[in-house]
Amino acid sequence: MANPSSPRLLSSFLGNRLALSDRPLLLRSAAPGSRRVAYQVTRTLCNLVDILFNRRSRDGAPENNPRRLRPGKVSPRLSVPNHIQRPPYVNSRQKPGVNNGPEIHDERGIECMRASGKLAAQVLKFAGTLVKPGITTDEIDKAVHQMIIDNGAYPSPLGYCGYPKSVCTSVNECICHGIPDSRPLEDGDIINIDVTVYLNGYHGDTSATFLCGDVDDEAKKLVQVTRECLEKAISICAPGVEIKRIGRTIQDHADKFKFGVVRHFVGHGVGKVFHAEPIVLHFRNNEWGRMMLNQTFTIEPMLTIGSINPVMWSDDWTAVTEDGSLSAQFEHTILITEDGPEILTLC
Repeated sequence: MANPSSPRLLSSFLGNRLALSDRPLLLRSAAPGSRRVAYQVTRTLCNLVDILFNRRSRDGAPENNPRRLRPGKVSPRLSVPNHIQRPPYVNSRQKPGVNNGPEIHDERGIECMRASGKLAAQVLKFAGTLVKPGITTDEIDKAVHQMIIDNGAYPSPLGYCGYPKSVCTSVNECICHGIPDSRPLEDGDIINIDVTVYLNGYHGDTSATFLCGDVDDEAKKLVQVTRECLEKAISICAPGVEIKRIGRTIQDHADKFKFGVVRHFVGHGVGKVFHAEPIVLHFRNNEWGRMMLNQTFTIEPMLTIGSINPVMWSDDWTAVTEDGSLSAQFEHTILITEDGPEILTLC
């Protein structure tokens, strides 16, 4: 079982799908000359939810608190025109895995990553304009889906390991992977919208937390500090920098405001594949590895006002804080250049 104090999960989108144990399966090193990292995949992808969390919500939401999230109705999966290029995992019987090497790009690959990152950023910006009391997350998903396919891209989450929608919408205490449904947003909500697009064979991945209506000061502060954590983490990135500095930078800033840093979900390499090395932990850690020139990966800290421990809904995707406290997340895809980090998911 994943230990909340020492998690070993590989991706923020698949963190609840892949665990690591102490019995190693050696994978290729992420940097020449580095000692090889030992990971153990305890079972096959997409079948691991039951062993990853100490608690599971039986009915999808706690009782006796009308403000707490409850699952709504999920509409049918949206279609994608046949001419749009699909990632290999779509309509495949083979379960998607995590690439055991870093995403290092040549000149063409960098340009493709810039294009997919820019589109993801544009889609996210548009999605943020939709956030207002009364709109449903399903309506946001449909609008995002349409914009992505109108631009000749595929919404990466759709069909990934069975995920039924084109975007993740995580409201209030939802840490990540919220499935868009019929629940209308309410005045005072906060919502993370996580967008990934697959354009010309490359994924661009980004997310942000938006305020809905009149949000209280505590929630605003959580959102602000989470954004600052991401910005500070990006600022220290450069070729040769230890990846563990990202986690220390985030934890140091979050601690100043007494916010918790979620440990069960992490950043990841991204490019031709949705999830690859490096594994980016957002808390203080002693993991090995250094950033490499022309490498792309995500940084996506998730902060909470209270508990950092997740509870999984019965849909096997929605992860919420066990005490119902608010959670916020921000994410960018970055490229490591000779001059430092280039944020690819800006528009």
